[in-house]
Amino acid sequence: MRSFATVKKTRQLNHDTFLLCLKSEKIASCAEAGQFVNLKCCDGLDAYLRRPISIHSVNRECNTFDIVFQVRGKGTSLLSRIRPGDEIDVIGPLGRGFTLDHSHRHIVVAGGGIGIFPLFQLLKDHTAAKKTAVLGFRSKDFVVLEDEFKKHSTELLIATDDGSYGIKGFVTDVLEKIIQKEKPDMVYFCGPEVMMKTGVKLLQKYNIPCEVSLEQRMGCGIGACLVCVCKTRKDNDWDYSRICADGPVFKGEDIIFD
Repeated sequence: MRSFATVKKTRQLNHDTFLLCLKSEKIASCAEAGQFVNLKCCDGLDAYLRRPISIHSVNRECNTFDIVFQVRGKGTSLLSRIRPGDEIDVIGPLGRGFTLDHSHRHIVVAGGGIGIFPLFQLLKDHTAAKKTAVLGFRSKDFVVLEDEFKKHSTELLIATDDGSYGIKGFVTDVLEKIIQKEKPDMVYFCGPEVMMKTGVKLLQKYNIPCEVSLEQRMGCGIGACLVCVCKTRKDNDWDYSRICADGPVFKGEDIIFD
């Protein structure tokens, strides 16, 4: 669904990470946690392909949704210069979001780096009595949106690689300590592939279900170009699945991590 969204607010979270609040009744009214939008970065040919960015938060009363992105190249650099009042050509919401089973009493979200952002709306929407968030960053300088995540979690744990803030170590190390004390009903992952691969393997040991949100370069964003494929298990064999159309959220057990 293509529309033009108006930029309502911009916010720089750290030296290279930006939040955009966009107004679009079409998108805000039907967006689900874990879905994404495909944005046109400029009118010219400087960044010809659209950029897929996860939906971070939705305010259905105000008809707005937030996206958060890290400047990594020409396209995201152009997006970082957008100002309130500008319009962006957007296609979305796209993809398959997270599964919210409201019979679950305890859930855990585990995110690393820019992978934390799709997990925020999940915390807002889920009705579990206990919601634990484990967020991983390289160092204290990269920690963002701590207060916002704390507001929608019953417990927030932050890990940094160098120990400059929170717990020193990896998200999966913190996760294992949590599940040794109390097994959650479901765990949701988004972040670096190595983190999710380790996390899925860990949860299989404890027989805990999980979902993973995959990130990949995309061409069309609607499943036609077959650029963003991943290996998934099919019965006793495997096949390719399109991250943009069949995902980006998959059951952890279905993904074959290379």
